[in-house]
Amino acid sequence: MNIDVPLRELGPVDCAALSATILEQESEAWKEDKYRQEAFEVHHATESIVMLFVDIERWPELVVKQEPGWPRLFDVALPLMNDIISRHYPPGGTVIRAMAAKLLAGGKITPHIDQHPSFRSGHRIHIPITTNPRVRFMIDGRPYQFKVGNAYEINNQKTHSVMNKGDDDRITFIFDYVPPDQLLGP
Repeated sequence: MNIDVPLRELGPVDCAALSATILEQESEAWKEDKYRQEAFEVHHATESIVMLFVDIERWPELVVKQEPGWPRLFDVALPLMNDIISRHYPPGGTVIRAMAAKLLAGGKITPHIDQHPSFRSGHRIHIPITTNPRVRFMIDGRPYQFKVGNAYEINNQKTHSVMNKGDDDRITFIFDYVPPDQLLGP
């Protein structure tokens, strides 16, 4: 969504349970759903555990499906998502995407703007699970470092990219929340 700033800090969150659950996932879980990596070239150096995903072919009809990561993450992810939504956004909307996303060590997500109309309707929230000092998230030409224990909303209608020059993978939990005034389309 095109918010007024490149990045909006949403403040501290208790992500300990979500972090522990994501970090204990087997390596196969990260490879079971390759849709994002195959459909979007910019995500080639990533792996995902997808919980929820909107059917973009049927947009603006809201058809959100539970994906393979749902049974493993929902019990720790839903309370955290609901807490963030209740503190920062109007009630009555819908989460249309939710996933753990891993940017491999040495990997990058090239500069892009999220193009599908669903990205213009939803708030994109990032909750860092792991990071390192050599990860840079660029939005509109400015570098940002996300801190574990905080949540952020990015303006995905500005050019953004991520590079991980560190030796460790960077893992972020991402979800998109469409507020009620956007549910019938932009």
